[in-house]
Amino acid sequence: MSAGPLAGRRIVVTRARHQASALSAKLISLGAEVVELPAIEIVPPVSYAPLDNALSNLSKYQFLVVTSANTARVLVERSLVLGIDQAVFGSLGVVAIGSSTRQALENARIPVSMVPERYVGEALAAALKDKVKGSRVLLARASVARDVVPAELTRCGAVVDIVEAYRTVLPQESVIRLRELFAPDGKLPDAVTFTSSSTVSNFFRLLAEAGTRLGGQVKAVSIGPITSATLREHGWEPAAEASEHNVAGIIHATTELLLRS
Repeated sequence: MSAGPLAGRRIVVTRARHQASALSAKLISLGAEVVELPAIEIVPPVSYAPLDNALSNLSKYQFLVVTSANTARVLVERSLVLGIDQAVFGSLGVVAIGSSTRQALENARIPVSMVPERYVGEALAAALKDKVKGSRVLLARASVARDVVPAELTRCGAVVDIVEAYRTVLPQESVIRLRELFAPDGKLPDAVTFTSSSTVSNFFRLLAEAGTRLGGQVKAVSIGPITSATLREHGWEPAAEASEHNVAGIIHATTELLLRS
């Protein structure tokens, strides 16, 4: 039997497959049985043309807002494809939403000028509102995202160009896995971890497609307030929310929750 504070606990990880390993590995090291159930799959945008055009014309921007580690990865990949010297990013005020995004950018040697205190769009808008008047801002993000940031920055006098770096789609193989996982005669998970609003929304889409209902004792653990708000929109009150909005934070929140229950 596994030793560790999470021994005997079954935890679902809903991150995209290519991102799940760090979270899963740490939970396993704490003794948990981890079930990887990707709720999102990251795929390219319909066309890279808008993003490529923006990257080829970075000199016209004063700020670059990067909303996720996935976005950071795509920016780096496309700049390499286009032969753009990454030193050009140094002339911009690069704003990263979340510590994981900052780490991804810094790993690519792209200097980060600002990270909002909280992992929410409102905090970003508040941090930039006195700096962006008369500036041009490039906002790179997923194809489906909240419009708080561009709306607020525009209200503060910025011109905001939005480009799609990637899309998220529903992994169909997860429908079958979910049906098995929440079978009435099976061992229900103790907790399901959510690292973004997209994972929440897609998880409930998976439930609907699988024709499955949540067990009453299963707990939701959220990476931050926006993800928590999305859980509540779906009628599931998060049992815990990470105080640090990154993998380490959600591991800590999950561990503390399950040690109490």
